[in-house]
Amino acid sequence: MRILAISGSLRAASANTRLIEALALVAPADIEVVIWRGLGDLPHFNPDSDSDAPPAAILELRSQIGLCDGLVICSPEYAHGVAGTMKNALDWLVASLEFAGTPVALINASPSSEFAQPQMRETLTVMSGEVVDAACVTIPLQGGKMTAAEVATNPDMAAKLRAALDGLADYARKASTNSRA
Repeated sequence: MRILAISGSLRAASANTRLIEALALVAPADIEVVIWRGLGDLPHFNPDSDSDAPPAAILELRSQIGLCDGLVICSPEYAHGVAGTMKNALDWLVASLEFAGTPVALINASPSSEFAQPQMRETLTVMSGEVVDAACVTIPLQGGKMTAAEVATNPDMAAKLRAALDGLADYARKASTNSRA
Protein backbone atom coordinates (compact mmCIF):
# COMPACT_ATOMS: atom_id res chain seq x y z
CA MET A 1 0.00 0.00 0.00
CA ARG A 2 1.35 3.40 -1.01
CA ILE A 3 0.22 6.51 0.87
CA LEU A 4 1.17 9.97 -0.36
CA ALA A 5 1.61 12.58 2.37
CA ILE A 6 1.60 16.32 1.74
CA SER A 7 2.32 19.09 4.22
CA GLY A 8 0.48 22.29 3.41
CA SER A 9 3.25 24.38 4.96
CA LEU A 10 6.40 25.63 3.30
CA ARG A 11 8.07 26.56 6.61
CA ALA A 12 11.37 24.81 7.29
CA ALA A 13 10.34 24.18 10.92
CA SER A 14 6.75 23.22 10.12
CA ALA A 15 4.87 21.18 12.73
CA ASN A 16 2.71 19.83 9.90
CA THR A 17 5.74 18.52 8.04
CA ARG A 18 7.08 16.93 11.22
CA LEU A 19 3.76 15.10 11.68
CA ILE A 20 3.88 13.52 8.22
CA GLU A 21 7.54 12.66 8.73
CA ALA A 22 6.53 10.95 11.98
CA LEU A 23 3.72 9.20 10.10
CA ALA A 24 6.33 7.66 7.80
CA LEU A 25 8.31 6.52 10.84
CA VAL A 26 5.36 4.75 12.48
CA ALA A 27 4.01 3.13 9.32
CA PRO A 28 3.93 -0.67 9.33
CA ALA A 29 6.08 -2.57 6.82
CA ASP A 30 3.15 -3.10 4.41
CA ILE A 31 2.45 0.64 4.11
CA GLU A 32 4.87 2.95 2.34
CA VAL A 33 4.40 6.61 3.22
CA VAL A 34 5.84 8.82 0.48
CA ILE A 35 6.28 12.46 1.45
CA TRP A 36 5.76 14.81 -1.48
CA ARG A 37 7.79 17.98 -1.04
CA GLY A 38 6.96 19.79 -4.29
CA LEU A 39 4.28 22.14 -2.96
CA GLY A 40 6.50 25.22 -3.27
CA ASP A 41 7.32 24.34 -6.89
CA LEU A 42 3.74 24.60 -8.11
CA PRO A 43 2.88 27.66 -10.20
CA HIS A 44 -0.16 29.73 -9.28
CA PHE A 45 -3.25 27.99 -10.58
CA ASN A 46 -4.37 29.29 -13.95
CA PRO A 47 -7.03 27.36 -15.90
CA ASP A 48 -5.39 28.56 -19.13
CA SER A 49 -2.25 26.63 -18.17
CA ASP A 50 -4.19 23.46 -17.37
CA SER A 51 -4.14 22.17 -20.91
CA ASP A 52 -2.83 19.07 -22.67
CA ALA A 53 0.67 20.05 -21.52
CA PRO A 54 0.47 21.48 -17.98
CA PRO A 55 3.65 22.60 -16.19
CA ALA A 56 6.07 19.83 -15.15
CA ALA A 57 5.43 20.36 -11.43
CA ILE A 58 1.72 19.76 -12.00
CA LEU A 59 2.42 16.59 -13.97
CA GLU A 60 4.59 15.37 -11.07
CA LEU A 61 1.86 16.06 -8.50
CA ARG A 62 -0.79 14.33 -10.59
CA SER A 63 1.52 11.39 -11.23
CA GLN A 64 2.15 10.97 -7.50
CA ILE A 65 -1.59 11.12 -6.81
CA GLY A 66 -2.19 8.49 -9.49
CA LEU A 67 0.39 6.17 -7.92
CA CYS A 68 -1.02 6.34 -4.39
CA ASP A 69 -3.69 4.26 -2.69
CA GLY A 70 -4.48 7.08 -0.28
CA LEU A 71 -3.54 10.67 0.48
CA VAL A 72 -2.68 12.34 3.79
CA ILE A 73 -2.90 16.12 3.98
CA CYS A 74 -1.49 17.88 7.03
CA SER A 75 -1.95 21.60 6.56
CA PRO A 76 -2.01 24.67 8.77
CA GLU A 77 -4.82 27.17 9.02
CA TYR A 78 -4.03 30.75 7.98
CA ALA A 79 -6.42 33.64 8.68
CA HIS A 80 -9.27 31.17 9.40
CA GLY A 81 -8.78 29.40 6.10
CA VAL A 82 -6.92 26.77 4.12
CA ALA A 83 -3.28 27.70 3.57
CA GLY A 84 -2.90 29.29 0.12
CA THR A 85 -0.22 26.85 -1.02
CA MET A 86 -2.44 23.88 -0.18
CA LYS A 87 -5.49 25.38 -1.86
CA ASN A 88 -3.37 26.08 -4.93
CA ALA A 89 -2.36 22.40 -5.11
CA LEU A 90 -5.99 21.31 -4.75
CA ASP A 91 -7.04 23.71 -7.51
CA TRP A 92 -4.52 22.03 -9.84
CA LEU A 93 -6.09 18.65 -9.00
CA VAL A 94 -9.71 19.63 -9.71
CA ALA A 95 -9.56 18.61 -13.39
CA SER A 96 -7.19 15.73 -12.68
CA LEU A 97 -8.44 12.28 -13.57
CA GLU A 98 -5.99 10.86 -11.03
CA PHE A 99 -7.63 12.42 -7.96
CA ALA A 100 -11.30 11.41 -8.15
CA GLY A 101 -12.14 8.71 -5.61
CA THR A 102 -8.85 9.05 -3.72
CA PRO A 103 -9.24 8.25 0.00
CA VAL A 104 -7.98 11.22 2.04
CA ALA A 105 -6.92 11.63 5.66
CA LEU A 106 -6.75 15.09 7.20
CA ILE A 107 -4.22 15.46 10.00
CA ASN A 108 -3.90 18.66 11.93
CA ALA A 109 -1.11 19.92 14.19
CA SER A 110 -3.13 22.62 15.94
CA PRO A 111 -6.18 22.14 18.19
CA SER A 112 -7.08 25.81 17.67
CA SER A 113 -7.52 25.27 13.94
CA GLU A 114 -11.26 25.08 13.49
CA PHE A 115 -12.02 26.70 10.14
CA ALA A 116 -9.56 25.23 7.63
CA GLN A 117 -10.45 21.57 8.19
CA PRO A 118 -14.16 21.97 7.29
CA GLN A 119 -13.17 24.12 4.30
CA MET A 120 -10.66 21.50 3.15
CA ARG A 121 -13.23 18.74 3.63
CA GLU A 122 -15.76 20.66 1.51
CA THR A 123 -13.22 21.29 -1.27
CA LEU A 124 -12.10 17.66 -1.31
CA THR A 125 -15.70 16.43 -1.39
CA VAL A 126 -16.54 18.70 -4.34
CA MET A 127 -13.43 17.29 -6.07
CA SER A 128 -14.79 13.72 -5.56
CA GLY A 129 -12.19 12.86 -2.94
CA GLU A 130 -13.19 10.41 -0.22
CA VAL A 131 -12.46 12.02 3.16
CA VAL A 132 -12.08 9.14 5.60
CA ASP A 133 -13.41 10.20 9.01
CA ALA A 134 -11.58 7.38 10.82
CA ALA A 135 -8.31 8.75 9.43
CA CYS A 136 -8.79 12.40 10.42
CA VAL A 137 -7.05 13.44 13.61
CA THR A 138 -5.59 16.43 15.45
CA ILE A 139 -2.24 15.83 17.11
CA PRO A 140 -1.04 18.99 18.85
CA LEU A 141 2.72 19.18 19.08
CA GLN A 142 3.91 20.27 22.51
CA GLY A 143 5.07 23.81 21.94
CA GLY A 144 5.57 22.93 18.29
CA LYS A 145 9.19 21.96 18.92
CA MET A 146 9.08 18.15 18.85
CA THR A 147 11.05 16.43 16.11
CA ALA A 148 9.48 13.77 13.90
CA ALA A 149 11.43 11.11 15.81
CA GLU A 150 10.14 12.44 19.14
CA VAL A 151 6.58 12.36 17.84
CA ALA A 152 7.07 8.82 16.54
CA THR A 153 8.36 7.62 19.91
CA ASN A 154 5.67 9.40 21.96
CA PRO A 155 3.22 6.57 22.78
CA ASP A 156 0.05 8.68 22.56
CA MET A 157 1.00 10.58 19.42
CA ALA A 158 2.37 7.51 17.64
CA ALA A 159 -0.82 5.58 18.44
CA LYS A 160 -2.98 8.38 17.01
CA LEU A 161 -0.88 8.53 13.84
CA ARG A 162 -0.98 4.74 13.43
CA ALA A 163 -4.74 4.71 13.97
CA ALA A 164 -5.21 7.40 11.30
CA LEU A 165 -2.96 5.48 8.91
CA ASP A 166 -4.77 2.21 9.65
CA GLY A 167 -8.14 3.88 9.05
CA LEU A 168 -6.98 5.27 5.71
CA ALA A 169 -5.39 1.97 4.64
CA ASP A 170 -8.49 -0.05 5.62
CA TYR A 171 -10.72 2.29 3.64
CA ALA A 172 -8.39 2.17 0.62
CA ARG A 173 -8.30 -1.65 0.71
CA LYS A 174 -12.09 -1.88 0.86
CA ALA A 175 -12.47 0.66 -1.94
CA SER A 176 -10.01 -1.27 -4.07
CA THR A 177 -11.82 -4.56 -3.43
CA ASN A 178 -15.20 -2.98 -4.25
CA SER A 179 -13.90 -1.47 -7.50
CA ARG A 180 -12.71 -4.91 -8.65
CA ALA A 181 -15.98 -6.62 -7.77
